[in-house]
Amino acid sequence: MEDFIKKMIDLLDTEIQISSETLLSDIEEWDSLSFVAFLAMGNASYNKRISPDDVKSAKTIGDLYILVK
Repeated sequence: MEDFIKKMIDLLDTEIQISSETLLSDIEEWDSLSFVAFLAMGNASYNKRISPDDVKSAKTIGDLYILVK
């Protein structure tokens, strides 16, 4: 999970502290561009094809982690 959070901080290019409980709606940088970047990261780093609908229903960083693990 720690490695995933580091990847998410890089992907979001944010300085805020995030954890598995952080709400995506509270992250200003979580937008359509980071959404697409997350799909690409899941494929490249975790070899997972993630459904955009699954990402849309994610509420927290932890929910996104579940999609890639």
